Amino acid sequence: MELRQLEYFIAVASEMSFSRAANQTHVVQSALSTAVAKLEKELGVELFDRSKHQIRITPAGELFREHARQVVQTARLAKDAVSAYHGELTGTVDLGSLISFGTLDVPMVLGDFHREYPFVRIRLRQSQIGSIAYLSAIADGSLDLALISAPDRFPARVDMQLLCEEPMVFVCRTDHLLAHRDAVGVAELCDEDLIGFPPEFGLRRLVDGAFTAAGVSARVSHEVALEYSIAGRLVRHGLGTIIMPASEAAHYPDLRAIDIRPAIPWKIYLASAEKSRLGPASAKLAEFLLASARPAQRTSR
Repeated sequence: MELRQLEYFIAVASEMSFSRAANQTHVVQSALSTAVAKLEKELGVELFDRSKHQIRITPAGELFREHARQVVQTARLAKDAVSAYHGELTGTVDLGSLISFGTLDVPMVLGDFHREYPFVRIRLRQSQIGSIAYLSAIADGSLDLALISAPDRFPARVDMQLLCEEPMVFVCRTDHLLAHRDAVGVAELCDEDLIGFPPEFGLRRLVDGAFTAAGVSARVSHEVALEYSIAGRLVRHGLGTIIMPASEAAHYPDLRAIDIRPAIPWKIYLASAEKSRLGPASAKLAEFLLASARPAQRTSR
């Protein structure tokens, strides 16, 4: 049994997809599938049920996952501890990313971190089903840190710290009926053909929750995943309107950004494993990210 096999197994268990796990671990899918199959043969059990279109982890796989996570985490911490002993910060940090960083300049932070700790490798992961999926990856050890958009739960064994907060705004063309307004109420937007993200995304749940609180439903006519620039162009060409963070709306000066009342605050959190399970490189990157947040925007949850 090799450490690499355990890492591949954890990735598949987290993504519930061999192809996505292969992308995450930067190997070809055939090599990953072979490694997992050899692990199953060695253990004498099937870790995944492949009989249907969507794979599922078996009861044996669930039992094995926690032990595999502990082994991989312990191995990583041991390696990082030896590096720290020699006074050199090394290792790999797996960071779950977002489609939008709001007011945070994450690329700048990563650049500053790299210049100070050039031997630390940072692997960015982009979720196809929203950042809330990162929470289970943090818990099972397949991710070290993650940026979480508008979380609706704060699970045990995951440390959550607020990085920043900003308002959502209603964005439309300048010839829209509401374009002359300084502010609009959520209930006034129930008949809009909204452009939004898939239901799994934190921003979508945030918007849907605001409409529910106002006693109405959002009418999402177009769903766009992973790309704000496409959504903005759809608005520009008259295919609908959108509710987006104010920092994103600033990228479209030819469109109207209108305040929403009551305000819909969008929050970004930094999620990490508990300190006892966090390696030196991950802990140091977390420090950089937290320090980059504007003090005026950092509050307790």
